[in-house]
Amino acid sequence: MSLKNIRLEVMQLLEKNVESFVDQYLIPVEKIWQPSDFLPDSESDTFFEDVKELREIAKDLPYDFWVAMVGDTITEEALPTYESWLMEVEGVDNLERNGWSKWVRQWTGEENRHGDVLNKYLYLSGRVNMREVEMTTQHLINDGFDIGTGKDPYKNFVYTSFQELATYVSHNRVSQIAKNFGDNKLSKMCKMIAGDEMRHHHAYSEFVNQIFKVDPSEMMLAFQYMMKLKITMPAVFLRESGEKIGTAFEEFSNSAQKLGVYTANDYVEIMQKLLDKWSIDKVSGLTDEAEKARDYLMKLPGRMAKISERLVLPEETKIFKWVQPAIVG
Repeated sequence: MSLKNIRLEVMQLLEKNVESFVDQYLIPVEKIWQPSDFLPDSESDTFFEDVKELREIAKDLPYDFWVAMVGDTITEEALPTYESWLMEVEGVDNLERNGWSKWVRQWTGEENRHGDVLNKYLYLSGRVNMREVEMTTQHLINDGFDIGTGKDPYKNFVYTSFQELATYVSHNRVSQIAKNFGDNKLSKMCKMIAGDEMRHHHAYSEFVNQIFKVDPSEMMLAFQYMMKLKITMPAVFLRESGEKIGTAFEEFSNSAQKLGVYTANDYVEIMQKLLDKWSIDKVSGLTDEAEKARDYLMKLPGRMAKISERLVLPEETKIFKWVQPAIVG
């Protein structure tokens, strides 16, 4: 039997548990927070005063903070790309509306709130050039992304397990920084987003854990493949208006590192957390090739840590078109 058919059988086997995954890791619409819970109430008589207060507090937040906020917002708002990608994964059948397609749709519904609330906050803050932000978002959706997984569910679940945890780290750090500057409402907003990302991380990592139980060698090889490839961030094709595809991503990453929002060391720590979470050292029943893959994976965090220690960030800070008001105002 081909690897593709085996993966499809495994996905069909796990599909029997999708309802329980939805119940365990996602929250019903009526019970989960919504963007308006964290923003000035437009129906309230105090709306304009509340917006003025939001804008006053926002003035104290530094330039790199706004770069990170805009980058996080744009990444979240490129959600149509991620949903369409996941709908193409082997075993996900949107036409027949099978269990996996239900998971993707409901996961998308939760994720959609993140870009929504962040976008509205940025608009009200008066600290960024919203037209530039909007053009960058449209470019990112137009350009799509290629995370190297193809339609392989094993590789895709490794990617989402890693990426959801990385996104948790980023939003959680932004929350801490906002709190340090006295913006408690923004801090709480980002904290709630981070909480969603952590739940989603637990879900996707559980999918991988279940696959290890029934197809350990191929799951190990998929894990190794993705770590060798390196996890590509969703915004890797980030660009500003009038620029070429991907030209803004490195500078955005540098700003995030300088601020401590997401660093090379975080990448290494996430890798180690996945090794521990999936008990890679204890997986049994592996082929010789998968055993070699395990050996590679167990040594990788140490190697990557040495590389991250030698990383030197450029001293110059790029001035993004998105964030110019945060400099002059």
